[in-house]
Amino acid sequence: MTLPLAAAAIALIVIALYAVFGGADFGGGVWDLLASGPRREAQRDTISNAIGPVWESNHVWLIFLIVVMFTCFPPAFADLMTYLNAPLTLALIGIVLRGAAFVFRNYASDSPAMARNWTITFGIASILAPFFLGDAAGAVAAGDYAWLSPFAFSVGLFAVALFAQVAAVFLLQETPRGRLRDDFRRRAIRGTVAVWVVGLLPATLARSVAPQFFAALTSLAAATAIAIAVLLGIAAMVLVARGNDQLARVAVGAEVVAVLGGWFGAQAPAIVPGRWTIDAAAASPPMLQAFLIATLCGAVVLIPSLVLLFAVFKGPISSR
Repeated sequence: MTLPLAAAAIALIVIALYAVFGGADFGGGVWDLLASGPRREAQRDTISNAIGPVWESNHVWLIFLIVVMFTCFPPAFADLMTYLNAPLTLALIGIVLRGAAFVFRNYASDSPAMARNWTITFGIASILAPFFLGDAAGAVAAGDYAWLSPFAFSVGLFAVALFAQVAAVFLLQETPRGRLRDDFRRRAIRGTVAVWVVGLLPATLARSVAPQFFAALTSLAAATAIAIAVLLGIAAMVLVARGNDQLARVAVGAEVVAVLGGWFGAQAPAIVPGRWTIDAAAASPPMLQAFLIATLCGAVVLIPSLVLLFAVFKGPISSR
């Protein structure tokens, strides 16, 4: 494997980790906004308990991705930050705003009216952030940076639906058995159906507005990954319906990875189709070598730290 490909593989792994764990974080905010029924407040308490200690730490993967792109693929990074500055800034505003709203609602608001306002802010920001991240991804896939296009918007909507599905499945094990868990079980099934419905939009639009990307999607590698994603989505829904929540978590996480595999399989070896390939955008060999060595050294600290964090705060509910 060449140095540019090794750096690109690390970027892909980081994106997958952020999509699964950070996506569950965003999706939790979506379900917080959509909490309903007689156990509405209990649903929000469950989401808060799940998000509070761990899920915000997932943004370490987003920061790492920026470092990878800035260090290893500087011309492509400059292009992305220039042409997609608006949607990425809006996504960043959503990320910051949702964190602030979460803290103010849970720890600094004694007024029910003010808490309600922060709840709405938290939920809307939790939709805006993944929407504009997905929107930017759609603009990259189309190769034209047209982030205001219907195709880019459809990818943003798909990202919101996918993250909501992941969050609902993940929340099942964060919830004591009973009616409250049944609430999230219904949401997991609805989220899966929403992913199937909304997922048709970018596939349909790509055929007319991004024909090259659509043709790449139908290639063997990309089509296989997408087919696997569909099968995993079906498996996740069946597992959720049967109450096998642990395996459902694995299936829905693998589904996200398969979706990303289809995307990267469609546009590889380009970082931005028609503009930058991995080799053309790569930094010098000494820089890539230094990055890979630094990444290995950093992983020695980062991975055990994250494992310890999850072991302490995400153990069995009875032990917390």
